[in-house]
Amino acid sequence: MFTVDGRTLRCEDVRQVALERAAVTVDEAAARRAEDAWRLVTELSARREIYGRTTGVGANRDLTVDDDSGPEHGMRLLRSHAGGAGDPLPDDHVRATLLIRLNQLAAGGSGVHPRLLTALAEALTSGSLPRVHATGAIGTGDLTVLAETALTLAGERPWAVGHLPPVPFDTSDALAFMSSNAATLAEATLACLSLEQLLRASHVVAALSYVVLGGSPEAYATAVHAARPHPGQVRCAGEMRRLLGMTGAPKPGRRIQDPYGLRAFPQVQGPALDAIAYLRGVLTIEINASTENPMVSLAAGEVFHHAHFHTAYLATALDQARATVHHVAELSAARLGDLVEPSFTDLPAFLADGPPGSSGVMILEYVAHDALAMLRQAALPVTLGTAVVSRGVEDHASFSTQAARQARAAADAYRQVLACELVAAVRALRMRPADLMDLPVRDAFDLADAALDESTADRPFSDDLTKAAALLEPLSEI
Repeated sequence: MFTVDGRTLRCEDVRQVALERAAVTVDEAAARRAEDAWRLVTELSARREIYGRTTGVGANRDLTVDDDSGPEHGMRLLRSHAGGAGDPLPDDHVRATLLIRLNQLAAGGSGVHPRLLTALAEALTSGSLPRVHATGAIGTGDLTVLAETALTLAGERPWAVGHLPPVPFDTSDALAFMSSNAATLAEATLACLSLEQLLRASHVVAALSYVVLGGSPEAYATAVHAARPHPGQVRCAGEMRRLLGMTGAPKPGRRIQDPYGLRAFPQVQGPALDAIAYLRGVLTIEINASTENPMVSLAAGEVFHHAHFHTAYLATALDQARATVHHVAELSAARLGDLVEPSFTDLPAFLADGPPGSSGVMILEYVAHDALAMLRQAALPVTLGTAVVSRGVEDHASFSTQAARQARAAADAYRQVLACELVAAVRALRMRPADLMDLPVRDAFDLADAALDESTADRPFSDDLTKAAALLEPLSEI
């Protein structure tokens, strides 16, 4: 049983609920808070104008809703905004969206009827999922996804999975339910955790390559990184020292200076670690925030119109994260190039083991650079443009939705690049196993050695790459 309280949701909780059918309940204090907010906004709506409740939305903000329309204004609003397009969102993305939206509603700033919190918790617990579309948001609220979700809860759209009895929506619920970036936050959270995991695994993969290449420990020395102590850089160098069993004064390596793939690894990995840490901090705030416009404040006894729907923090954090991860992936591809070069490894070219002209792992460079090219495209900034919509009233957009989408694509591409390096490093270490000796990274080699094909003949590597990509998760925990 997972309890939602509107204040303490963690990124790991989102992933767990997204991937596992955990039962979900709403904290009693949060439920009371949501009900108090609903009662307050109902009272205030009777004596003052409140955007989306007593008025239209967007450029229609100055148009007063007819008192006789009852709940129909809210249903018209939901129907008109349920215009998503493209492919359906994956189940894990939808479950994460429902959880984040429920947690935001539990924060008590929306003023929706408490029955909607109960309905979302029941949907998650029963495994019922609405069918929602991927396309339709620009970083100023996931209006289409949440309108489609609302109409599903109301019984006007079919469920993709499972079923719940219809839940009434009235005028006060419609905009309040839609006023969120929950779907964007869901994708960003899942992407952040994937990138975080891959960056942890990259220490291990780089350490295996270091052993093959006979790297110099000077590049990771404590004194070096104390001289320029960026947190991520210091952390990366410390991880490399741990994995490679480096203690005391560094001993000379095979070369006076290594290629950048080894020597500059902390300086390139560090910004990525810092960027992902910043992104996680942004997400932790966002998934626990009252972002609805207008926002009901129980403390002030008032309703405030604002711009929390704008997600510049998230969009720019995602752009930075993707850019830094791309640089790390470039180093992985560079180390792969070193692994197939005899002057670096004292092994046959392409780690071939057969008659003259055998290709060995030659094709892995092509696969890695294909994936790297996809990552490069995914890393391009999406926040440099804007949009002016709704007759000029809404004149800026963050495009965090697209930034989150590209972050997930970047994670998929980076996983393939690392898998290529891992396959090559393991093959090289099999050809010279004594190099590992009793290093802590030996555990990673043993795990990969048991999973990957032992054959050194020229053969397809598709299965190995699939297995190597799957190994990155357990390797990230070594």
